[in-house]
Amino acid sequence: MVKNDVLALVDKGEMLPLMEEFYTIQGEGFYKGTAAYFIRVGGCDVGCHWCDVKESWNAELHPPTSIEKIVTNAAKYSDTIVVTGGEPLTWNMAPLTKALKDKNLQTHIETSGAYELTGTWDWICLSPKKNKLPFGRIYDEANELKVIVYNKHDLIFAEEQAAKTNKECILYLQPEWSVSDKVVPLIVDYVMQNPKWKVSLQTHKYLNIP
Repeated sequence: MVKNDVLALVDKGEMLPLMEEFYTIQGEGFYKGTAAYFIRVGGCDVGCHWCDVKESWNAELHPPTSIEKIVTNAAKYSDTIVVTGGEPLTWNMAPLTKALKDKNLQTHIETSGAYELTGTWDWICLSPKKNKLPFGRIYDEANELKVIVYNKHDLIFAEEQAAKTNKECILYLQPEWSVSDKVVPLIVDYVMQNPKWKVSLQTHKYLNIP
């Protein structure tokens, strides 16, 4: 297939720059502890300085892969499929989620919300970033809000973001891993004073699970 044809299919969401796919345990948020198949899509221009998958940022490093192949692989392992990145909403997610739903698979997404929400999702984890704020209907659709806490000011940001979400959205504060010793006491104290929030931990890192 010639390059222009491939790029056209990527633009349509019929192929995606696939960084990696793997079966593991969801380590964060509401579904922590659940066996899930992760699809990590390349491409992100949000640019978080503490991102632990910076190799996902450049989509050109990751081979365009047909959604048929991605879905066939996913269906072998789990009925819970988590699409993450990178920033998966950089791409049109409608073809991928349709193909997953056609196999009766549960579709979850982890997104900053920096691009238009596309696709059909059973669970939306919105993790907003200051560099490039969410917009549009993602606030109304999000099932959980997960704010990464790197410093004290992130708690102010968290409240600003929570004010935009729907009433059913579950609110999480999660320590940024590299400064967790410093911010965990801050988060614990804050959640105890503001019990609408819950603590999310990257349990997969504590358990040494990929």
